[in-house]
Amino acid sequence: MFDVWCRDPYQRYGSTSWRVDETYIKVGGKWKYLFRAVDKHGVLIDFMLLDRRNTLAAHRFLSKAATTMRDWPPTSITTDKCPSYPEAIAQLKRDELLAEDTRHRTLKYLNNIIQADHGALKQLIKPTPRLPDDEDCCRHHQGLEIMRMIRRGHCLTCKGGVQNEVRFVNSLFGIAA
Repeated sequence: MFDVWCRDPYQRYGSTSWRVDETYIKVGGKWKYLFRAVDKHGVLIDFMLLDRRNTLAAHRFLSKAATTMRDWPPTSITTDKCPSYPEAIAQLKRDELLAEDTRHRTLKYLNNIIQADHGALKQLIKPTPRLPDDEDCCRHHQGLEIMRMIRRGHCLTCKGGVQNEVRFVNSLFGIAA
């Protein structure tokens, strides 16, 4: 799987209360699972596109998110009632990527923030042209997430105004102005 996202210094400090969920999107004519994690304020922590929704996939995604946020490890992780998450979280605790006192919650109403975010994201993805492979899809999704972070004010170094936003995005992707 192609991973393009990393937590960069331009992003704001993340809350230690995570909301984790997955949704499905079509990539190259095949359904894939888009795993996403946001903090309790809706700030994106990480995402990953995977073929399956099982314990191995959940472990892989949570491991990546925990590594990305190693400076701000979660104190609680809220998920849906999918049976793969408790096993993945237990394995991450054994691997010492998560603290032993990290709580796993399955309260449905606490995950409303990420469920609503999935809906908004799918509205952006739906009208886009069909992406041929996982790599293109991840790059496209990274661009969408960055633009959504800018619009929500989740970037520390991006000043207001369209020209400043364009300069910021160009610097992120290494595009000469």
